Amino acid sequence: MALKSLKKKRRVQVIALTAVALTVSTILIGYAMRDGINLFRSPTQVSEEPPAPNETFRIGGLVEDGSLIRGQGQKITFSVTDGGASVPVVFDGVLPDLFAENQGMVGTGRYVDGVFEASEILAKHDENYMPKEVVDALKEQGVYQEPES
Repeated sequence: MALKSLKKKRRVQVIALTAVALTVSTILIGYAMRDGINLFRSPTQVSEEPPAPNETFRIGGLVEDGSLIRGQGQKITFSVTDGGASVPVVFDGVLPDLFAENQGMVGTGRYVDGVFEASEILAKHDENYMPKEVVDALKEQGVYQEPES
């Protein structure tokens, strides 16, 4: 009898220890990834519900025609639009070669005092590609046009 009780107690301890280990590892993984998870927002979503200045997120849409201004050094300002709203963007760095007005882009950064301060800018990599989130946001605004084959 004592042997069965000891085995049962040991089994319960192993199961409890496994559950605690899984919980701790899940929490540690979530903590480690907290800065790597960036939510996508369209310019309309940013205009309607501005995120907190300390929140890093991705914004995407089309570079608004006539908004691209190259400043001192590598500082560039432009506006990104989804057809429903425009958000001013400032970026200090080297833009991708395919970056241009009326082209799709996705930027990572923060929205501070009404301006998206980008830390990274990505441009579409060929004439037909555009990130799914950007296409969905443009379709929602009725701006997206299917590329010709």
